[in-house]
Amino acid sequence: MTVVSIILVLLLFIAVLFGLWKMQAKHVKFSTRVFTGLGAGVVFGGLLQLIFGADGAVTTEAISWINIVGQGYVRFLQMLIMPLIFVSIIGAFTKIETNKNLGKISTSVLTTLLATTAVSALIGMGSVMLFNLDGAEFVQGTAETERIEQITETSAQVADLSIPEQIVNFIPNNFFADLADSRDTSTIAVVIFSAFVGIAYMGISRKDPENASFFKKIMDSLYTIVMRIVTLVLRLSPYGIFALMTKMLATSDFNALVNLGVFVIASYAAIIVMFIIHMLILTGFKVSPIAYLKKALPVLSFAFTSRSSAGALPLNIETQTKALGVDSASANFSGSFGLSIGQNGCAGIYPAMLATIVAPTVGIDIFSPAYILTLMAVVTISSFGVAGVGGGATFAALIVLGAMDLPIAIVGLLISVEPIIDMARTMLNVNDSMIAGVVSSRVIKTLDEDVLNNDEAIVTSEY
Repeated sequence: MTVVSIILVLLLFIAVLFGLWKMQAKHVKFSTRVFTGLGAGVVFGGLLQLIFGADGAVTTEAISWINIVGQGYVRFLQMLIMPLIFVSIIGAFTKIETNKNLGKISTSVLTTLLATTAVSALIGMGSVMLFNLDGAEFVQGTAETERIEQITETSAQVADLSIPEQIVNFIPNNFFADLADSRDTSTIAVVIFSAFVGIAYMGISRKDPENASFFKKIMDSLYTIVMRIVTLVLRLSPYGIFALMTKMLATSDFNALVNLGVFVIASYAAIIVMFIIHMLILTGFKVSPIAYLKKALPVLSFAFTSRSSAGALPLNIETQTKALGVDSASANFSGSFGLSIGQNGCAGIYPAMLATIVAPTVGIDIFSPAYILTLMAVVTISSFGVAGVGGGATFAALIVLGAMDLPIAIVGLLISVEPIIDMARTMLNVNDSMIAGVVSSRVIKTLDEDVLNNDEAIVTSEY
């Protein structure tokens, strides 16, 4: 009977995949297909748990097969990170018209990303205090215990590194090894190497324009090919999201969800407050938040459903240039840097909240100015190198908790609600990178007001 049930579940899963494919064949909008996959996953996963139980034999075996689609999609997204960063950052340098703009663009982008990360850390701390989560204890089930064991193994990689050692670890010593993502800091290492290549290109462009032009053509062609690969992968999003949501709902411990409900609310409250701050930044640079949101909604929706800053990068850059009037160099810099530096949700709010929750358990006064300033600084520095696909928030939290000499078990205790919070965190990460692009373009006075104020200049994802 169990085998028959498993087969029926898998046949229903395949039927939904076929339905999503038929929607694609009929050219239904990409965002509609993604949200359909999201909703179908919630319903299908919920029914699996309701009928067979989260730990039942049918659920466990069926999810192991369904996970091929979900984890396969995640792995394809991870495959894109390094090539995207490499071609996007070098492409940003090839699009800069004068060396003078290079300094202004990089400074304004990095300042925006890092300053907002520091603020987001403060918001995260404030949310914990507001909801009285400091010193809170959470239920530990089987899944949480297994997760804690995994976290303990992962933390060993960064536990013995001081902040200065972490900074040195950002510097690449083998570019090809970092392209293979062999280290936890490989992402930022590729960013740094790509920046060196870009700076070298700008130097050659003055002394040897012919070779520089040839190199630019090669990079333009490579950029086009990588973006085509991105398109092929993103077409899988409705199927991947359906599988991932099915697994999440089918295997989640709903008792744990209830137990962690306050933490989820506190996280979303912090994310919403930080999103409002983003809008205030736009207002300060004379950009209408309403006009911005109309243009940014497609890419933010994709980031929310896909939980991938890397997957959203092409749409991010295209939205900035074609809908928001941002110059190409600022868009490429902010989009690419935003994948690995200063992610407000994953590297700002999340680790700051965890640190503030556990700090009282080891006798730390979370209201102490010294603690608040130290945590803000540690979070900001540790925000370098967080990858743009699921898992980056965990790594950021481990670094921060390790640097502050705080217990790391809390990272594993939140496994039940991690996907729910990660959707909003990813959207905030992408929004921050777009804000950085708008600010940079305004600073160098290249923001195209006509494009920004044109209601018809809206980019939609056609995958």
